[in-house]
Amino acid sequence: MTAAAAFGGMRRVAPVVFKAGCPDCRGRFELAASALRLAIGASRRTTFYSFTCPECGAAVRKPAGERIVELLTGGGVRTLRLHTTV
Repeated sequence: MTAAAAFGGMRRVAPVVFKAGCPDCRGRFELAASALRLAIGASRRTTFYSFTCPECGAAVRKPAGERIVELLTGGGVRTLRLHTTV
């Protein structure tokens, strides 16, 4: 089977973009999934997403509740699962 035959019925999908804001410069922009990172920890305090502001270069870290985690993982954001040490 050729690649063209295997993927012949598929349609092109638009890349997912996420709206974000920077607390430092107050810039508002859209980011591709590849520009975001999601860390999932054992609690709300250790579950967050991060990115670098494209306008001022600040490292931004924001808390991620269940809905944000669902949206980011569904949109292809790279995820790191944090393990607790006992």
